[in-house]
Amino acid sequence: MVMEIRTDIKKLLIHKKSTIIDALKKLNESALKVLLVVDENLHLLGTLSDGDIRRYILKTGSLEGDISGIYNTNPFYIDSKDLADKKLIYKLKKIIKDRKYSIIPVLENKKLIGYIEWSDLLDNYEIDFHEKIEDNIPCVIMAGGKGTRLKPFTQVLPKPLIPVKDKTIIELIIEQFNKFGINKFFITLNYKGKLIETYLETIEKDFEIEFIYEDDYLGTAGSLSLLKNYINGDFFVSNCDILVNTNLKKVYDFHKKEGSYLTSITSILHYKIPYGVININEGGIIESIIEKPEYTFQI
Repeated sequence: MVMEIRTDIKKLLIHKKSTIIDALKKLNESALKVLLVVDENLHLLGTLSDGDIRRYILKTGSLEGDISGIYNTNPFYIDSKDLADKKLIYKLKKIIKDRKYSIIPVLENKKLIGYIEWSDLLDNYEIDFHEKIEDNIPCVIMAGGKGTRLKPFTQVLPKPLIPVKDKTIIELIIEQFNKFGINKFFITLNYKGKLIETYLETIEKDFEIEFIYEDDYLGTAGSLSLLKNYINGDFFVSNCDILVNTNLKKVYDFHKKEGSYLTSITSILHYKIPYGVININEGGIIESIIEKPEYTFQI
């Protein structure tokens, strides 16, 4: 049986001289979190993942520059003539499981013609990409806020119980951490706290939850002060409205390696001001006019 390949490659292509910001924009549009670096003739030069860019930002502290020095110049790929090999699918399954590739490029006469996505290979095939954190560290979820920006919904339900598809947001957050081996959760509560506690006590779970109540509204991260008699070592902390799509074990390993007091997981935000921006000096003289400037932040 000939293996089918996906040919919608345009969304994954990036030129080797593209900027870091251009790459971030493209990665943000793709669920696969990897780009294929090509030249003008569609020759595959390498692959660029969100992890490559994260490492660059950590090393340089900057979003400036291009991708020429950070992408993987020795990517794994297959030749189209090998697609007829009946044993290829089993080989690729093992490669994807061992190396955790999200896509495998397919070349023909050294040119990129498509790719195979990991999900295409894994029908009825169990695979766990989630490395486990061996240390028995807990996660604190701060869920005491009033959720004023979500009114009128939060006048009925507290923000942690707002549904996302078929589950509440706080269940999805707990599941994200639990997949990486986190089995102990502290949840700090205030607004409609009893409703949150009652709901979470009714769900089926293989992890432990302990509820900590604020006596007053302590503000952002204020409830962490209530945990000084509960936690003596490292711990994760999360808001009750943030879903983080990253390898939490690698985050924890990095935190330990650096000996950090605090390691923050950030996201990249592109913001385009839809107006011309005028810069003036102290005397009111116009120094410059920038039309619809665009900025990039870590948030």
